[in-house]
Amino acid sequence: MKKLLFYLLFISSLLISACASLQQPDGGPRDKEGPKVLTTMPKNLSRNFKGNKIAITFDEYFKLNNEYTEITISPAQETQPIFKTKQKTLEITFKDSLEQNTTYTINFGKGIQDVNESNILKNYSFVFATGPTLDSLLISGNVINSSDNKPVFDATVFIFPLKKDTLFGKKKPSIYTTTDSAGNFSLRNLREDQYTIYALKEQGVDRIYNAPNEEIAFLKDPINLTKDSTNIKLKLFKEIPSIFRIIERKIENDGRISIISNRPIKNPSISFINSGIGKNSFVDFSLNGDSISIWLKEMAFDSLLVSVNESDKPLDTLTFKRGKKDAYIKNILFANNLTGNKIKPGNPLELTFNFPIGAIDMSKVTLLEDSVAKQLESITKLPNSHRKYQVNYPWVAKKRYVLSFLNAAIMDYANVPNKPLKLDFELDEIENYGNLDLTIEKLDSTKNYIVQLLTDKDIIYKETIVKKNMTIRYANIPTGKFKVKVIEDANKNSLFDTGNVKLKIQPEKSWFFEKEIITRANWDRDEVIKIPKDF
Repeated sequence: MKKLLFYLLFISSLLISACASLQQPDGGPRDKEGPKVLTTMPKNLSRNFKGNKIAITFDEYFKLNNEYTEITISPAQETQPIFKTKQKTLEITFKDSLEQNTTYTINFGKGIQDVNESNILKNYSFVFATGPTLDSLLISGNVINSSDNKPVFDATVFIFPLKKDTLFGKKKPSIYTTTDSAGNFSLRNLREDQYTIYALKEQGVDRIYNAPNEEIAFLKDPINLTKDSTNIKLKLFKEIPSIFRIIERKIENDGRISIISNRPIKNPSISFINSGIGKNSFVDFSLNGDSISIWLKEMAFDSLLVSVNESDKPLDTLTFKRGKKDAYIKNILFANNLTGNKIKPGNPLELTFNFPIGAIDMSKVTLLEDSVAKQLESITKLPNSHRKYQVNYPWVAKKRYVLSFLNAAIMDYANVPNKPLKLDFELDEIENYGNLDLTIEKLDSTKNYIVQLLTDKDIIYKETIVKKNMTIRYANIPTGKFKVKVIEDANKNSLFDTGNVKLKIQPEKSWFFEKEIITRANWDRDEVIKIPKDF
C-alpha cells in the first residue's frame, strides 16, 4: 500500500512538472527596434540600374503604413509605383520609365513598421543611379528651438530645389530626413543645385507647413550646393498667423462672453453694433490680447453683434445668440497671489475675482489674526481692472490670518451676492528670501536687449529692458534655481518678435548665461553677465 501511495505521488509530481513546462515563457523586455534591412536587390547605392523593380528583405515580418504618403521618390514620378509585400520582402515596381543618368532616392519615412509593436524603420533611404555617376553631395547640420536653444528631436528637415520652392506649404517634399536626439540631421546623395531648406515640427504627419501650432525653421538664403554643406543651423519658431481668425467664441454657463483669437491683438477694443446693449458692459483683455471676456449687466438679447477691433479698425464681427429660457449660474470666487498660502515680504495681498465687482460691504468682511479679530484698513480696486483688488493691512510674520467674506459681502456687476468665502494665509519671513544683483555689461553698446530671469521650470520671474550697462536688483527673491536668458531686441520695440517665413524674417536671437544661479535664504549674491557682441 505504501509503495502504491509513493508511486501515485511520484506520477502526480511528474504531471505537475509537465504542466508547468507547458506555460508561456515570460515576455521579457519590450521590442523597441524597427525592422532591419538584410539584403536588397539591387544593392543600395547601385549605378547603371536598368530594371523596373527593387526588392528589400528585412529581418522580421513587417507592415506598410500609409505607403503612398510616407514613401516618397525623388525625382518624383507621375504614376505611383506598386508596393507589394512577400513574407519579409518588400517589392517596389515602377510604373513610369526612369530617366537616364539620374540618381533616385527613395525615402521611407514612417512607411515600414514591424508587425507586433509597430516600431518604425527610421530614416532609411534607398539610392540608385540609372547612369554611371551617383550623386553624392551632403547637407548636414543641427535643429534647435529658438525659445530655449535646445536641440529638437524628430523634427523633419527637408529641401526643395530653388526652382520648385513655390511648392513649400502646398506639397510634401520628396527629399527629407528627421533629426536625432541631439538635433542633428543629414541629407545625402544630392545633386549639384540650389536648394531652400526648412525644418518642421508638426502636429500631423503630412510634412506640409499648414497648421498654426506647427513650428518652422528656414535659411534666408538658398544653399548653392557644389560641395558638401555642413554645420547648417536651423532655429524652430512658432509664427504669428498672418490672417486673423477667431478660433473660439461662446456664452459661458455663468453668462460671460468668451472670445479667443489665433493671434494677439495690438491695442484691442470691441464695439457693440446692437443699439444700447453694450452701455453697461465690462470688458477684459488678456495680457497679450488674444482673448477677450465680456460681461453684460442684462442678458436680455436674442442676438448680439460684437465687432473685434485692432487699433480701432474692425477685424471681425461676431454674432451671439441665446434662447429666452437660457439661465446663467453665478458663483463669486477669487484667486490670489499667494505662494504656498504665504504673502511674499514687501508684497500686498491681491485678490482676482471671476466677475467684475460692483461693491464690497466692509461690515461683512472679517479678519482674524491668530484667532483675534482685527480691523482691515481697506480693500481697494486696482487701476485698469474691474476684478483685481488689494487687501490693505500691516501683516506680521509668524501670525496666522483668516480673511472671510460673509454672505452678501460682495456684490458683482449685476448685483448678485456672494456665498461665504474664506482664505487662510500668513506673511512669509524675510529670512526665507535672499537678494540677487545682476550686473549687465553690453559688449555691443549699440544693441538693446531683453533680460529674463527664468525659474528652473522656464517660467519668467522678471523681465527687464536693457539699453545700457546697468545692475538689475532682485530684492527678496525666493530660494531656488534660476537662469538668465538674453534676447536681442533687434527692432528695439521692447518685445520678443518671432519669425515670418513669407517675409524671410528670423526670430530674434537669444542667448543663455552659462551659469545656473542658485539663491539661498538670507543671502546676497552678485553676478556679472557680459552679453557677447553676437550670439
